[in-house]
Amino acid sequence: MPIQVDHDERRGKIVNAAMRVLGERGFANFSLRAVSDRLGGSVTLVTHYFPSREALLTKMLEQTLDDARSTQEELAAIEDPHDRLEAAVRYFLPIDEEALAIERARVALASHRDVEPFIQHYLDLVEPVMRELIRTAIQDFIGRHRLDATVDLIRLWTSGVVLSTVEHPELWTPERQIEALRHFMNLIDLPVAAL
Repeated sequence: MPIQVDHDERRGKIVNAAMRVLGERGFANFSLRAVSDRLGGSVTLVTHYFPSREALLTKMLEQTLDDARSTQEELAAIEDPHDRLEAAVRYFLPIDEEALAIERARVALASHRDVEPFIQHYLDLVEPVMRELIRTAIQDFIGRHRLDATVDLIRLWTSGVVLSTVEHPELWTPERQIEALRHFMNLIDLPVAAL
């Protein structure tokens, strides 16, 4: 009897392994062989689903965008605007191993943005989605005239925490990130805008 394979689950495992390889080894050492080695199988295990490195990177991009859009829908359902903002900011923090692996992969990609045109394309697609996620979280707080500047502030703050955590994970433990989040929330305690 043939072995039943859940192809979606297999693709998910490959993408997860690819994120970790990219984050740990960097873009220069990111290959389908390295991903298959991480999974403990032959390279055909990966190429059966992703025939090229670019195809695998495209799937990683799609997963990032799908996750952000799903989170945006979840945020829109949070009624309390302060809770919505805190949930949005927390979404960007690498407070667990999976989130840290994803952010390491993103930093590895960003460092090669001028070398590989696909990476710039990837970053150009992701950034507006992330900014829209923040916009969804704060639109009840402020008027339109301050919306873009506040999105900038939050995006810069979260990116700074991410980079600091990637550089020094031993210093930026999940507990320290949550403490910084609480302090940041107190500093930007925005009143709900009159509509």
